[in-house]
Amino acid sequence: MSLKKLAIENKAAVLRTLLIFTLILLAAALRLAPHPWNFTPVGAIAIFAGATVRDRRLAFLFPLLIMFATDAILGFNTLTPLVYASFLLSVLIGRHVVRYVVGARLSASNVGAGLQPGQRAKRDSDHQPESVTNAKRYAVPHVATATFLGALQFFLITNFGVWAFLNSYPRTAAGLAACYVAGIPFFWNTLAGDALYATLLFGAFALAERLAPQLRQSEVSSV
Repeated sequence: MSLKKLAIENKAAVLRTLLIFTLILLAAALRLAPHPWNFTPVGAIAIFAGATVRDRRLAFLFPLLIMFATDAILGFNTLTPLVYASFLLSVLIGRHVVRYVVGARLSASNVGAGLQPGQRAKRDSDHQPESVTNAKRYAVPHVATATFLGALQFFLITNFGVWAFLNSYPRTAAGLAACYVAGIPFFWNTLAGDALYATLLFGAFALAERLAPQLRQSEVSSV
C-alpha cells in the first residue's frame, strides 16, 4: 500500500469517526428533552456505536461516557449499574449482529483487490452498485434484529433489577412474574424508541456516506 493511499484511508477513517461521534452526541442530547417513559435514544446509541465504531475500546468507552455525562444531569439511581450493563450488552449486540454479519457481506465486494487498475475499475463499475445495494438490503433486517434484541435484554435485565433491588414486588416467582407483566408497556416504549432512533442514526450515516463517498471505509476491519 502506498503512503498516499494510506493517508487517504486514514483521513477517511478520521472523518467517519467524527461523523459517528457527532451523531451519537446529537442523539444523546435528545435524552435530556422531555419524553415518554423509556422512549429514549440510549439503546439505539449503543447498537449504532457497536456497529459503526471500528476501534473496540472506543465503541464501548465513548457512548458510556456520554451516558455518564447525561446521567450526571438527570441523576443516578439504584438501578444505574444494571442499566449500564445492559447498555454495554447492546453495544456488543450491535458489534456482532450488525457489524460483523453485514461486514462479512460487504467484504465480498473487496474480492479482487489484487487486480490491475483497469480490471479493478471495470469490476467495480460492473458489480459494485449491485453489491452495495444487496449489502444494504441485507443490513436492514440485522439492524432490526439487533434493535429488538437490545430492547428485549434491557427489559429482562432492568425488570429483574426492579424485582431484586427495589421493594416493589414480593421476592417470589409470582412477584417476579408480576414485575415483568407490569413492565410490558415500558418494553413497547423502549422498542419504539430504539427503532425510531436506530432508523435516524443508521439512516443519517448511510445518507452521509452516499453524499460523501470519501467517508466509506475501503475494507472491513476486524478490530
